[in-house]
This record gives sequence, C-alpha cells and structure tokens, in this order.
Amino acid sequence: MRQFLTYLVLTLFVLALGGCRFGPVKDRGADVTDPTSEESQQETMEGGDLSFSGDLGSGARMEELNDPDSPLSKRVLYFDFDSSNVTGEQREIIDAHAAFLSRNPDVSVVLEGHADERGTREYNLALGERRAKAVEQLLQVQGVATDQIQVISFGEERPVALDHNESAWRLNRRVEILYSGY
Repeated sequence: MRQFLTYLVLTLFVLALGGCRFGPVKDRGADVTDPTSEESQQETMEGGDLSFSGDLGSGARMEELNDPDSPLSKRVLYFDFDSSNVTGEQREIIDAHAAFLSRNPDVSVVLEGHADERGTREYNLALGERRAKAVEQLLQVQGVATDQIQVISFGEERPVALDHNESAWRLNRRVEILYSGY
C-alpha cells in the first residue's frame, strides 16, 4: 500500500509538471503592471513585442512581418464581450495574413484564442476556440491551406492584463496570430 501511494504521488507530480509552461517568460512591462495606460494599450493593440525573429523557410519575406507599416505587423485581434464576430478592420488584417500565407505555403501559423476571466473555464475555452476558428475560417476562405493553420484555445488562462476591469478584460479578449519560428 505504501509503495502504491509513493507511485501515486510521483505520478501526480509528473502530471502537474506536464501542465506547466516551460521556457523563457516575456516581460511585458507596462502591459502587465498598468494595462490601462495609453502607451501600454497602443503597444499591445499594434502587435506589441510579437516581432518575428525565426526562419520562415524558402521564399518567405521576414521584412513583411516586421515592417511596422504593414498590416502583417498586427497579429493580435480583439473581440467584444462574449463575441466571436470579426469586425471590418480585423478582416483587413486577416486578408493581409491570408495573402502572405497563400504566397508562402511552407509557412504556418498558430491561432491562439483567449477570453477574459468572466465566465466558467469551460465556457471561456469554448469562446477562445470560437474566436480562433472564426479567424481560421476567414483565412481558409482566402485560400490558406488547412495544414498551415493550427487552432488552440487558452480561454482565460493566459491573460496579458491582470487587472479586474473593462480595460484589462478588453485586452484579454483576443486571438493572437503566431507564425512558425516564434
């Protein structure tokens, strides 16, 4: 019996570690400590520190992704409360990413769906997935291959703003477009 309990504790410990996120943690500076500051919101809304630094493969042009004047530099899409509807401005950004991905079939993206802390975990996971799938559908309509896109939802689990108010919640209701190589 004692040996069984030892194995049980070890198994639970390993499972707990498996759920942890390893790797470097980004210091988001003002985004975390003061999400209501105008500079912080502007930086986050314009893509913040999501610049690309990896190798995209043959034919891909990294300059397009890092050019602050390009719509491709905008890789965070924000949503209204309890909504997965894509707005007109977001469609322009998605269209630009779709064109880039269509020109570069060896490049792939991960669409991370997120929600604010309101609602149950299960509901927020489903909402984050609906948001990411809405973006995925628009990319596919524009000709992006299904094998270039991966959808994942984190629900409320990865907030960029930690306050408990509307300005923080607005920043957490998002889909992040992450290119291969991040």
